[in-house]
Amino acid sequence: MNFRTFAAFVGPSIVMMLLFIAFPLISVFTQSFYITQPIYEVVEVETCTPGFLTQTCVTEENSVPILDEHGEIVTKTEFVGLQSYRNVLELDRVWTAFREGSWTAFQTIDFWKALRFTLTFTLITLPLNLGVGLGIALMINNAAKSIRGPVIFISLLPFIITPVIGALSINWLFRGDGILTAIMEWYSGRDIALFAQAWTIEILMMLYRVWHVAPFAGIVLYAGLQTVNQDSLESALIDGASRWQRMRYVIIPHLMPLITFISMIHLMDSYRVFEEIVGFSSQGHVISLQWLTYDFLVPDQAGNRSISRASASAMLTMVGIVILLIAPLRRTWRDHKGSN
Repeated sequence: MNFRTFAAFVGPSIVMMLLFIAFPLISVFTQSFYITQPIYEVVEVETCTPGFLTQTCVTEENSVPILDEHGEIVTKTEFVGLQSYRNVLELDRVWTAFREGSWTAFQTIDFWKALRFTLTFTLITLPLNLGVGLGIALMINNAAKSIRGPVIFISLLPFIITPVIGALSINWLFRGDGILTAIMEWYSGRDIALFAQAWTIEILMMLYRVWHVAPFAGIVLYAGLQTVNQDSLESALIDGASRWQRMRYVIIPHLMPLITFISMIHLMDSYRVFEEIVGFSSQGHVISLQWLTYDFLVPDQAGNRSISRASASAMLTMVGIVILLIAPLRRTWRDHKGSN
């Protein structure tokens, strides 16, 4: 392939990646080192009590933002270096919590509370996603050809549903007056409140994530099962290998590149968990790193947004994703070198 043909194919993708990924990422990285704040001035405000003859007036000094000629608040931007990262990490409170041995105090720090849940959510749902996905793939592969199409369609339904809608649906089923909660209360004879504590909310969120994304893993692995060497399976069967041994020594090694691919997609997607926080309304108990970034961008009562801290939180999230991807990327690189 000559250079002009290669450029014609790759050029549009490179432009789109620069425009929608690289430039915004550079902008966020730059903004994390600057703080934009309104400029305030101190003015005297006189307040008088209602009354006749004995009216009392009090003069107070208040800080109000300076407005320009168009009525907009005047702001100033200052370079603060790593201060935004320090504000997000709150390392002083972290060291204090460690010295006191207080896990409760540590969990009151927003970033570390979000990091704890994000890592737990990502690393627990990964093996569950792979296991359920492999089960779906085997179910489809072993189904009769006459019903294989409907089985694939039914298996893909959870993945087709919009994430927020799916999370809201599970939320409504398990709320205090939800159908499944009512059934469990009728069966157990006691009141059940699954949204009253953090750990039950986390379990429901993890189960929802596996239910939602496992069909994707199942379809990818099902495609991989179509390329398994049948001669190897027959040889293993002749040698007396059990179903589990054939799965362990023939099928799974063959599917390992696809398992690595699914793991990378899952790590990137789950580490940015956000829809579950919105759908389950878990902000009072559980937050994620992506939610923390969003929360920094929500205007306060004065209409100000913590753009610098949001940028710092986004960059820290990006660093976490890169760290999690090191292991599967190294395996992919070793497999690539071995194939050459």
